Amino acid sequence: MSESPDRTPLPRDFFDRPVLEVAPDLLGRTLVRTSEAGRIELRLTEVEAYAGAIDPGSHAFRGRTARNAAMFGPPGHAYVYFTYGMWHCLNLVCGPEGQASGVLLRAGEILVGAEQARKRRLSARYDEELAKGPARLATALDVARSLNGTDACAGPDSPLTLLTGTPPPADQVRNGPRTGVGGEGAPHPWRFWIDNDPTVSPYRAHVPRKRRS
Repeated sequence: MSESPDRTPLPRDFFDRPVLEVAPDLLGRTLVRTSEAGRIELRLTEVEAYAGAIDPGSHAFRGRTARNAAMFGPPGHAYVYFTYGMWHCLNLVCGPEGQASGVLLRAGEILVGAEQARKRRLSARYDEELAKGPARLATALDVARSLNGTDACAGPDSPLTLLTGTPPPADQVRNGPRTGVGGEGAPHPWRFWIDNDPTVSPYRAHVPRKRRS
């Protein structure tokens, strides 16, 4: 990268906006994950927006449950879910409290702490693959359900923090359909990524599961 990323923490009002404003604005920001193992910093390169009650692809489309309660705010908190019985995925809640919406963090470039990520992502052939996809990102950063509801705006003592980083120029931001989303939510072009970045995951359309007979 040509310039040092800005290390100013993102304030809560950054997240207290409509999800379709927050999602592309997260590109290039620095996500800091602090744990007993050390510190990892990641530059976000791919995200997806989920708009709650107006979005059939959102976990909160049918209302609040014990699983999705963190999506209802306050903004700037983490929503972590477990999927396919195997993987965690990390989201950042945005919009006004009480109106569920969030941004799935799909991919990024490890800037600091790659040695930690390599230990967790033994199948990665190159460093560009360490956080290339939402489950890989969560694995590389040691994200588990225990981080659900974490306040990413709480300051340096929080296990998750967002820094200003280096947002890309507007002409380098692309958008298209979300990966693996089917039904009425499939056409929404709410996946955002940095063009030609090697850490961005490949697009995959939704494939309906076959029911067991």
